[in-house]
Amino acid sequence: MKYDVVPVTPFEQNCTLLWCPETMKGAAVDPGGNLERILAAAQRHGVTLEKILVTHGHIDHAGGVAELAEQLHIPVEGPGEEDRFWIDGMPQQSKMFGFPDVRSFTPDRWLKGGDTVQVGNLTLEVLHCPGHTPGHVVFFHRPSQVAMVGDVLFAGSIGRTDFPKGDYDTLIRSIREGLFPLGDTVEFIPGHGPNSTFGRERRSNPFVGDDA
Repeated sequence: MKYDVVPVTPFEQNCTLLWCPETMKGAAVDPGGNLERILAAAQRHGVTLEKILVTHGHIDHAGGVAELAEQLHIPVEGPGEEDRFWIDGMPQQSKMFGFPDVRSFTPDRWLKGGDTVQVGNLTLEVLHCPGHTPGHVVFFHRPSQVAMVGDVLFAGSIGRTDFPKGDYDTLIRSIREGLFPLGDTVEFIPGHGPNSTFGRERRSNPFVGDDA
């Protein structure tokens, strides 16, 4: 798997352009906005976008989904259906956070833990990791040992749980029981900020590390 991280929206959200090097078919993970940046990155790498993947329904991650899907005529997969209320409320989110008018959408496929997603010849595993939002999913490419974790875990921090239907204990459990067992060497791309590894966070993260 190859990837390029494209920061989008005023929240500097990490949209991940990932692709299969054999077929050059790719996906945009969490295209929250600034679609011209995402499309320019795809063109620069020679990637044909064939689908959109969504970790959760917050506007900085999903605000550009409806427009990109319509523009390219490609399907949307994710998040979990428990995040439907966030996606249905996308217009209200845009007013609340000062975004341009954003449309809601219905994914072509709601995802749940244990599902897999195909991008070219790549197979991504889907993990349900609630806590930040109830329907939050993580995409894991086992051969590359790379995970796209949205707003579950960050370098040195964890996702917020003060939004509707967020839950701190559930988030901690998602990280410790869902992510860390994947292995210390796994590199993860968070929704904001720099990449890290599960091992580094297990050793030093003040919220969820071994000494927390």
